[in-house]
Amino acid sequence: MLKDILHAGMGSVVLIKEKIEEELKVLQEKGKINSADAKSFVESITKKGEEEDEKIKQKIKDALKEVIEELGVATKKDLEDLRSKLS
Repeated sequence: MLKDILHAGMGSVVLIKEKIEEELKVLQEKGKINSADAKSFVESITKKGEEEDEKIKQKIKDALKEVIEELGVATKKDLEDLRSKLS
């Protein structure tokens, strides 16, 4: 389910990027912006999007870790530690 949410978010980002690129192309054709500025703008937006994506992923991971701790659910590391003690 979490992956589905992340994939939906990524799909939205791709659609937004495509729409921005289309609008920039229209502005280029009208001579209101040059291609170097348009390219720079797209690169800037893409970089910012990637940074935000990483922040969101980290926040989700932190929240999940907190929930797991609160519930007292054994983690993979806990199970591996237990196995090594039993061996």
